[in-house]
Amino acid sequence: MKLVYHKDLTLARWEGFSFCEQMANIGSEVFRTMSWRQKNREYSQLAFERALELLDLTLEAVTNSGPRLKELTRLREVLVDYFLFDNVYGSSNKCWETYFGVFNYAARNHATKM
Repeated sequence: MKLVYHKDLTLARWEGFSFCEQMANIGSEVFRTMSWRQKNREYSQLAFERALELLDLTLEAVTNSGPRLKELTRLREVLVDYFLFDNVYGSSNKCWETYFGVFNYAARNHATKM
């Protein structure tokens, strides 16, 4: 059974966000996961599950099998490896801050121009 954390978030509503906004939202949950990792494992796990839920919605919204699909599937693989397995890809909190920070900047920049 798959838990749903964002109960009011439909695929149609999620598709209304720009790609950068989607990624920034995923990044927010990843940041929460990292922040809670040493303080409260349960909160960290819940944040990670929310991040995966948003990432899965983004994957569902991808309409072709181009580079975006490859990027998102690899992102999911590397996130799961970092937070749940042996970190064979050598990720770090700093790597994730840099990766998602770009999307946060772009989403903020996009929002101020609207």
